[in-house]
Amino acid sequence: MEGLGLRRLFAGSYSGRRVLVTGHTGFKGSWLVMWLRAMGAQVSGMALDPDTSPAHWNLLGFEDVADHRVDLRNGAAVRQVLEQCRPEIVFHLAAQPLVRVSYRQPVDTFDTNVMGLVNLFEAVRACASVRVLVNATTDKVYEDRESDSGFRETDPLGGHDPYSSSKACAELVSDCYRKSFFQHDDGRGFTMRLATARAGNVIGGGDWAEDRLVPDLVRAGTSGEALKIRNPSATRPWQHVLEPLSGYLLLGHALLESATFAEAWNFGPDSDGELTVSELAARLGKSWPALRIERDGRSHPHEASILRLDCGKAKRQLSWRPVWDSDTALARTGAWYRAFHESGKVLSAEDLAVYVDAARRSNLGWAT
Repeated sequence: MEGLGLRRLFAGSYSGRRVLVTGHTGFKGSWLVMWLRAMGAQVSGMALDPDTSPAHWNLLGFEDVADHRVDLRNGAAVRQVLEQCRPEIVFHLAAQPLVRVSYRQPVDTFDTNVMGLVNLFEAVRACASVRVLVNATTDKVYEDRESDSGFRETDPLGGHDPYSSSKACAELVSDCYRKSFFQHDDGRGFTMRLATARAGNVIGGGDWAEDRLVPDLVRAGTSGEALKIRNPSATRPWQHVLEPLSGYLLLGHALLESATFAEAWNFGPDSDGELTVSELAARLGKSWPALRIERDGRSHPHEASILRLDCGKAKRQLSWRPVWDSDTALARTGAWYRAFHESGKVLSAEDLAVYVDAARRSNLGWAT
């Protein structure tokens, strides 16, 4: 992949850089590690063991990534990892990321997503090499309201369920540490710059998590069983996993250049990616002829019916915008799972190459 000139992406900011990714064994984290490696970064990871089998991280088979299996709730162990890796850039993706799990395990969710973040910030304060930290939260940090307009970064934070509330807390903790500790040189010779990134629902190959629509659809399509959908009219901002990652990487590059970017940012799809659950299931189902979809009539915990993001700020100030429309994102996702289930082939590197090529043809600044 280096032959594609990926080292020059984002003005070459990541080539040769020491980068730590927390949550690297997860779905989004494993894709980010793949991209960073392709750009020549020296990547380390800190996470728990993958919680699915198969797992995208294991399929990628990266043996040159320093792989630390550490729980964020263990503050001493987190600090030891940073002391050992001495990262210049940290992408924080580790979390308990599932809404329905958070109803079953609220204490663990808050402990990981809030106190785990505090442990990471304290470790960063003690690690003089860190220049930039991008904390990936979620579009669910906003106060739950029904509106046709998308959430802006200045809208009130909230969260009905434990997961959403814990991530809203993570935003507040991030703002607190930024103002209290990261707005001045604390002795490291420069100001550590912290931003948060709020992304919509992601799709793409290699996700087998429970209670997520695409993995559930894939399992149903391969088993021949009907998938029961609990909230078919719920609208979400769906995007391929590479879309928010391009935002995170662009934000990291911008933070290296200026502290003015040390704030909150939305990264979501254009309006064509705002689909109901039933619309997405039907469109992805075209890739799986055996897929049958049924309405689940049982009662379920509350989930917001409409989520939309206003990404105007990222488009204006970072010159970021989505690369793939929803048809392309769904087609690449379906092709990934078909290839894996039919032949065991993993198309992640191919997807990245096609995505970068499309970004270049669209004259996006980070790609040219």
